[in-house]
Amino acid sequence: MAGARGDDLDPNRKPLGSRSVALITTVLVLGVLIGACAGALTLLLYTIEHIALGFVETPELPGPFLTHPVRRALSLIIGASCAALLWWLLRTKTQAVPSVRQAVRGTLMPVWQTVAHVLLQIFIVGCGLSVGREVAPRELGAMLAQRLCRWTGLHRADLQTVVAIAAAAGLAGVYNAPLAGGFFAVEILLADVSAVTVGLSFACAALAAWVATLIKGTHTFYAIGQVDAIFTPDLMGFALIAGLVVGVCGAWFRRGAQWAESHKASGAAILWQLPLAGCITAAIAIWIPQVMGNGRATAQMGFAGRPELAFIPLLLLSFAAKAVVTLMTIRAGASGGVLTPGIALGASMGCALGIVWIQLFDTNSIGVYALIGACALLSASQNAPLMAMTLVMELTEAPSNLYVPVALACAVATVTGTLVAGRQAGNRNGLPSFETSNV
Repeated sequence: MAGARGDDLDPNRKPLGSRSVALITTVLVLGVLIGACAGALTLLLYTIEHIALGFVETPELPGPFLTHPVRRALSLIIGASCAALLWWLLRTKTQAVPSVRQAVRGTLMPVWQTVAHVLLQIFIVGCGLSVGREVAPRELGAMLAQRLCRWTGLHRADLQTVVAIAAAAGLAGVYNAPLAGGFFAVEILLADVSAVTVGLSFACAALAAWVATLIKGTHTFYAIGQVDAIFTPDLMGFALIAGLVVGVCGAWFRRGAQWAESHKASGAAILWQLPLAGCITAAIAIWIPQVMGNGRATAQMGFAGRPELAFIPLLLLSFAAKAVVTLMTIRAGASGGVLTPGIALGASMGCALGIVWIQLFDTNSIGVYALIGACALLSASQNAPLMAMTLVMELTEAPSNLYVPVALACAVATVTGTLVAGRQAGNRNGLPSFETSNV
């Protein structure tokens, strides 16, 4: 029933053996199930890309650059039109699918509607629409957690914790990023952060990531090339400046994502707004194909950028196009994430700033500057510096020594983003405010 709370999940059922045994058993089983689902969703994405666009994303070919523009346009327009119709039916004729946050707070996620919602997100990303795919496995993980908790008879006091852990494990599984998955639960979803919950979060995330690799394999998501892991004084200076500049960009992207989500097309409006978003994206993709998909192509352009001043206009154009198209797609009614689009924006801006920095201090490769920018923008846009830096570091397989400048950039960007967001809120309300909420 819509609006059902976690307390309704058969709270009187006795746990198996003891509360601790039931909790640990549930988390471990969820790690295996979510990992298998994450691996399957990744393979499904690759299949849709192959059918719709004639390519499968890799670090060497992260976007449909070799696909004919007409095929790119048809994939976007047909994909958006089909998704608009199916989402309209799903949202107006059946039980609504709550967000992951609502599920963590106790709202029951319907089974087949959630599965359909998840598959539609993978479908539109595979067709080239500009949203991230990381929300889909999080929703699936939350739904599976609610159902498994019923079966194991888990104590109702642990329901919210397990749902949060499972949702974060979905992120870990789909991107092979167990540290980011654990920190996502700790920084964003968990209300009760203790040694036990943190341990269970990382255990579930690690298990999900491992099981997923057995299905989809493992490879570097973003290639940053040969990088110097020595953090020189000038690199620390760059991290400070990039944190300030990119932190402002992250705050604005966060605000834009919140606005797009709160003004998302509903009812019959999605039937024309989402296809229109597909048409606009198709027109932009004629000249800027990297704008398509979950942001991997735009991010890879930053990570593998050329240290030439002439490359900056293309980076800034890609940055602006990706930001606008992503927010437009969400505003038009699509469901999806903003983590990988945020990485794309940060890598582009970090690369642009790095090119300028290289003219003064030629001591590091361009990939390091893009890495710092990606971590900083994601940190500011999500208000989650630990999750942000570990996610990007895991996706790029960057040397661990780079955590030093990355941590500095993330700290500065988070504080800057919080101050900017607080000032925006104060300007709207006539009062100073420094509160932010996670997208």
